[in-house]
Amino acid sequence: MSDKLLVEKDGDVAVIRLNDPKTMNAITSDLATELKEAIEAAGRSSRAILLASGERAFCSGANLSGGTVQPGDPNADAGAALENHFNPLMMAIRDSAVPIVSAVRGAAAGVGSSISLAADMIVAGKSAYFMLAFARIGLVPDGGATWLLTRAAGRARAMEMMLLAEKIPAQQAMDWGLVNRVVEDDQIDATAMELAQRLAKGPQPSLRLIRRQAWLAADSSFAEVLQAEREHQRDAGRSKDFAEGVSAFLEKRAAKFGG
Repeated sequence: MSDKLLVEKDGDVAVIRLNDPKTMNAITSDLATELKEAIEAAGRSSRAILLASGERAFCSGANLSGGTVQPGDPNADAGAALENHFNPLMMAIRDSAVPIVSAVRGAAAGVGSSISLAADMIVAGKSAYFMLAFARIGLVPDGGATWLLTRAAGRARAMEMMLLAEKIPAQQAMDWGLVNRVVEDDQIDATAMELAQRLAKGPQPSLRLIRRQAWLAADSSFAEVLQAEREHQRDAGRSKDFAEGVSAFLEKRAAKFGG
C-alpha cells in the first residue's frame, strides 16, 4: 500500500485516511483500487470504518495529471478508468460489510464528493464544500454522483449542483439532506469517530442488513422492499445479537453486542 493511504485501528473502528496533501488527495486509478481493497479488508477485520483525510481537503477528485486520456483524441475512452477502478471502489462502499462514516474537511470535489456522500453517515466541517465541476471541463459526473444526489437532494437540486458546477457549502449540503452533521473544523474527526464507535458497538448482523435494505429501497418497488425486509428479518432474528438485544431489553440493561 502506498503512503498516500494510511490505515490504522482505533478499537473496533478502521480509520482509512487519504494522505496526499500535495494534490489535496486527488485520486489516481491505482489509489482508487488501493482504497477499494482497504475498505474490503476493513470490513473483514473491523466493526465500522471511518473515511478521513488530512488538513487541506477530503479529496479534490480524480487526478487528471496522469495523462491517461488525451483531450481531443477521437479514440480516447475516459470511461475506462471508471469501469476498471472507480466503479469497483464505489461498489465496495455500497457493499461494505460494516457501516461507514466519512469525515469531510475542505474540498470534496468530483469523485471525492461521491466517495464522501456514499458513506452511511457524513460529518462535514464548516469549511467543507461539495462540488461537481465536470461541466467546466466537458465531462459528466461520475462515481455514482447522479444517483446519489438525485435520491438525497432531489432532481432539481441535483441538476443545479451538476449543471452549474458550483460549490455547495457544508451548511447548504446539510439543508439539502446530503450530510448528517456540520461541526467546527477542529471537531470533525472526533465527531465522526464518536459515530463510528457507536456503530461499532451495534448489532453487526442487523446493521449490515439495514445497510443492504436502504440501498435496495432506493431502486426497488414497495413490494420488493417488503419481501427483502421479510428475508432480512429472518436472518437478523437468527443472530446472537438479536438474542442479546431481547435479553438486555427484558433485563433493563445495556446490550453487549458481539457481532
